Order: sequence, then C-alpha cells, then structure tokens
Amino acid sequence: MSTLSFAAISQADIDAARKRNPKAFGDPLVTTLKAASWAFVVVYVIWSLGFFEIDKLLNNADRAVQLLTRMVVWQDMATWQYANIYKGIAQTIAMAFVGTLLGTIFALGIAFFAARNTMPVGPIRHAVRRMLDVFRGIDQVVWGLVFVRAVGLGPLAGVLAIWISDMGNLAKLYSEAIENIDRKQVEGVRATGADTGRIIRYGYLPQILPVFISLSLYSFESSTRSATILGLVGAGGIGMIIIERFRAGLFDQVAFVVLNVLVVIAIIDWGSGLIRKRFIGERGH
Repeated sequence: MSTLSFAAISQADIDAARKRNPKAFGDPLVTTLKAASWAFVVVYVIWSLGFFEIDKLLNNADRAVQLLTRMVVWQDMATWQYANIYKGIAQTIAMAFVGTLLGTIFALGIAFFAARNTMPVGPIRHAVRRMLDVFRGIDQVVWGLVFVRAVGLGPLAGVLAIWISDMGNLAKLYSEAIENIDRKQVEGVRATGADTGRIIRYGYLPQILPVFISLSLYSFESSTRSATILGLVGAGGIGMIIIERFRAGLFDQVAFVVLNVLVVIAIIDWGSGLIRKRFIGERGH
C-alpha cells in the first residue's frame, strides 16, 4: 500500500510541497552560495599561507628545538639576580594598578558626558565620544612609545600609557552602562528635590557600581599583562628585564621570569574573582 501511495505522488505534488515548505527541500541558490563561500575561505587561507614562509619553520626546526631546550634547562640559578626580577614584577604590578586607577577615576567622570541620558547636548556628547575613540583606538604599545619619547625610559611612561588607554576603554563601557539604567530610580531621587550630585550618588551609582567594579577589575588584569609588553618598548617593569635577558641569550632566565609573571596574573585573577563575588555575586542572589 505504501508503494502505491509513493507511486501516486506526482511532480506537481512535489512542487506544491516545495512551495509550502521551501526550507525542507533546501534552496539551490543558498546551497550554491554556501559552497562557494567555503571554497573561497579555503582558497584564501591557502593563498595567505604563502606570505608566512612556512618553509622557514621546517628549515629552522633545529634552532627552535635548541631554543626551547635552553628555556627548559636552567643553569647557574644562583646568579640570576632574583632581587631585580621580583623588583621588576612589583614595578609592573604598580604600573598596572596606578594606571588603571587613574583611568577608572577619569573615565567615571567622562562617562557621564558621553552618555545620552546624562548629556543631552549632542555636540558635546559626540565630541567626548570621538575623543574616547582616539584614546582607545590607538594601541597601548603605541602610547607607550609616545610617552617613552616624551618623558624618557621608565615606569612613568608605562603608567601614562595604561592611564590613557584604559580611560578610553572604560569611559566607553561606563557610558553604555549609564545609558542602560532604570530611569525610575533616578526620577524618584529627582522628585525629592535632590541636586545633581545627589541624583548621581543615589540614582545612578547604586545601579552602575557593580558594573564599574567588574570592568575596572578586568581592566586591571588586562593592564598587568599589557604592562609586561610595555616594558619591552622601554616603559619600565619586568618587560625590560625580559628583553635584556633575551638579548643576552639567557633564555632559561626568560622562561623563569615569564613563569613568574603567569603566576602573578593567576593570583590577580583569583583575587579579582573574590572581589567580584563579594560586590556583584551576592547581588544576584
């Protein structure tokens, strides 16, 4: 009986069913476009690999193995000047902390001028936003090079680079948080006759403070990693020690320093998680 029912189905019935449920049969044009897209991606990847000179990796495999071996095998550890290494790590943490703190403080004030609901004057708001685009659009390493040229080698250039970069990023994120608040609480505070300062204190900050804390902590974690890179361009911190050891061919010391940096970042991440849980996690329960 089932054989007869299948035989009784005509092409017209199939066409009608295709019109009623086109997704069930698949669109030939869409299928062709998908296949062409995947083919383009594969061809583009293969073409792009030609720029990377993959053959160098094969030709220099022995050198890569020797480098990794020298990083794993530690020698003359008594002469590694640990005081300088840990001083550089402490300097890096201080750079990240001070730079992020300055960026957070300034971003908190600027964010209210960039948010639509707290700055109704369009030209001022757009001018502030474009300024923030410049601050966060230029990479932190570039800011490091600029301030190294301006104030000289050392951690001050790193602090300034982190401050400018974090201020641009955080102010942008803070302004978006301000725009997404519940206006009823703000209107309630305003209805009491409160001035602007009290409206911000009791209407805005209680709602956005958890977001501010979370973003600032994440920025501190990120800035700790960035401060290491900034040292490579002369902005102080452990990065300068890494580049000095690398240039001297002391790859075992480089590996030791990098491992210490990873441990420090892991500790900061753990501590940040506890702070988030204290100020943010409990609010969600």
